[in-house]
Amino acid sequence: MIEQLPQNSPNVLGFKLSGRLHDQDYAKFVPVIDTAIQSCGEIRLLAQFHDFQGWDMHALWDDIRFSATHCRQVEQIALIGDRAWERWMTGVCKPFTKATIRYFDISELDTAQAWLAEACNLSTEKSAQSVASQ
Repeated sequence: MIEQLPQNSPNVLGFKLSGRLHDQDYAKFVPVIDTAIQSCGEIRLLAQFHDFQGWDMHALWDDIRFSATHCRQVEQIALIGDRAWERWMTGVCKPFTKATIRYFDISELDTAQAWLAEACNLSTEKSAQSVASQ
């Protein structure tokens, strides 16, 4: 199951991934991402694993397709977990996205959220400086 988590910024989206993911999960997840991208341009993602058991075959294909079609619109990804293989996923994901990816232990959830928010603040400041210089 993919459950959306509340966030303080429209271009930071958080999701809790639990159990085994199915095609229906992506049918709900992808439109949320697409709407945020249409509204904000680049986005940042927080993916919190909780008793995550992987994907069924259709959902794995959905995930690959999602990565291929959204790789340029995701600026940063914070992966949150408590298992060694979840940390390992950070390295596996890197070749499939231009996003900066960092792994955080579940005890570092606040740090992960601050890292994503910090990036938002820096992007906002750069945009403001660019507009001011014109």
